[in-house]
Amino acid sequence: MTSPIKLGGVHHAAYRCKDAKETVEWYERMLGMTYTTAFAEDHVPSTGEYDPYMHVFLDAGGGNVLAFFELPNQPDMGRDENTPAWVQHLAFKVGSHDELVAAKAHLEAHGVDVLGPTHHGIFRSIYFFDPNGHRIELACDIGTDEQYAELRRVAPLMLDEWSRTKKAPRHADWLHQPPVNE
Repeated sequence: MTSPIKLGGVHHAAYRCKDAKETVEWYERMLGMTYTTAFAEDHVPSTGEYDPYMHVFLDAGGGNVLAFFELPNQPDMGRDENTPAWVQHLAFKVGSHDELVAAKAHLEAHGVDVLGPTHHGIFRSIYFFDPNGHRIELACDIGTDEQYAELRRVAPLMLDEWSRTKKAPRHADWLHQPPVNE
């Protein structure tokens, strides 16, 4: 079955923030994003309910937009306590391993705790949290065309096996081998 919908990409991804100004300044300073747009309303356009908000938008590069809502009349932000903190995260691409290492140094120089770089076979990444408690990942691709092609080939096999067993399929064990030059 095919869908009649033809997506043109992600218009924006929206998350909640504790303080819109602090969030904008942090993403500009820490990740070099450009603050582009804001909407502030007292009533939610889609529902009409009274719930004042500030909705801010940041250019994340490559036509991608990250947005946040500050909701002062809502209970304090929380997180899904049934989901581990490492699961829900935003991942952004950087151009090279050198850029990843430079990003880590920049973040740490500004007092941000950073985990990594972590080797994932076809990419490396670092992890940290924004001031709202959202986990952020910066990743650089390091895989070969052959590795990406093999992952595409085994993806349906892995999903089918996972669906049946709920255990990690071994079709891509080669991904978890440390690089030869390390």
